[in-house]
Amino acid sequence: MGSHQQEPWLLENGKPRVLTKETRHGRSAHRMSSTSLRKKSSRTLVSKVPCATLRNFLSNLQEVILGTKLSILIPAIPAAIVAECFGFGRPWIFILSLLGLTPLAERVSFITEQVAFYTGPTVGGLLNATCGNVTELIIAVFALSSNKIAVVKYSLLGSILSNLLLVLGTSLLCGGIANVGVEQKYDRRQADVNSLMLLLGLLCYLLPMLFKYSGASAALTVDPSLHLSRASSIVMLIAYVVYIVFQLWTHRELFEEEDDGKDGEDGSEEQAVIGLWSGIAWLVGMTVFIAVLSEYVVDTIEDASDSWGLSVSFLSIILLPIVGNAAEHAGAIIFAFKNKLDISLGVALGSATQIAMFVVPLCVIVAWIMGINMDMNFNLLETGSLALAIIVTGFTLQVYI
Repeated sequence: MGSHQQEPWLLENGKPRVLTKETRHGRSAHRMSSTSLRKKSSRTLVSKVPCATLRNFLSNLQEVILGTKLSILIPAIPAAIVAECFGFGRPWIFILSLLGLTPLAERVSFITEQVAFYTGPTVGGLLNATCGNVTELIIAVFALSSNKIAVVKYSLLGSILSNLLLVLGTSLLCGGIANVGVEQKYDRRQADVNSLMLLLGLLCYLLPMLFKYSGASAALTVDPSLHLSRASSIVMLIAYVVYIVFQLWTHRELFEEEDDGKDGEDGSEEQAVIGLWSGIAWLVGMTVFIAVLSEYVVDTIEDASDSWGLSVSFLSIILLPIVGNAAEHAGAIIFAFKNKLDISLGVALGSATQIAMFVVPLCVIVAWIMGINMDMNFNLLETGSLALAIIVTGFTLQVYI
């Protein structure tokens, strides 16, 4: 990675830890898409530092902080903390926190991939399956702690819609324009699996809503609808676990993303740039900062709504999902330009499936534990929009070749 001498913490049996065929096996579209926003860092200056401990720290700092094209947004993280400490305008804290969450979400994906170098493809896939949408999950938990159930529902619904409509639609459009006259193909089996999972999630969302409208009085259906939502959440989590087993063990060849064995810009094999324990430490640190900024976002969203004249539902459905997944979204579109639709589909459909089948029911269970009554009734308009998005996506993928 730009240095002739490998540091000791990057060595495995005296050799650099590289992405071999075995460790490459099972690389997810999420991790591959985020590589499009990374940039190589030169270690020329860092390698001249005489102290080994300081040199290791600076090297890790360089790779994690400066190893992304989104590093220009990293100053927003301390700026948001300073703004909160000195009592700046609440809308400013909200926008700075959103900007700071963008590179943090991408860096979590990067660090997860670095840890996967040492844990193997299966554990790496599990990390991606649970940490892929950690930003949305943390925001949802803080919103639940503040009893802002509407923000949780709208933000998660917006994440699903943005992945299905904005990301996937833009990827197909840009891929078609950039590859006019070139036959574009993708693995329809992977698309069918994710589409069926989304339809299962939609069915679980429809049941509480239909149960509410079937009752003689709305007050009589509140408790039964809540119990139905919690039971459906347990079923959805079990189905998601089965989906993960299907993805990582029994049929993982359907979800592998081929990159011709060349990851670096110069065609060389990709190497680990940080050690295992360093990666775990960075992952914990990033999660802490995501938690801090997420708390700022939840606390200031209503003030930003009043100041800008925008509804909380608009900020939750439109703004929060776009900012939280900006890195993944950009990566999906970039790979569509390169005529790699399997990766774009893996990002858009995989993220939508993860939120619909894992994050939403997990939030219902967490709210249950916290003593908060959160059901899966997204109301008629929102549920209808989700149903149309899933159906349109499914039909589009059946005819788009």
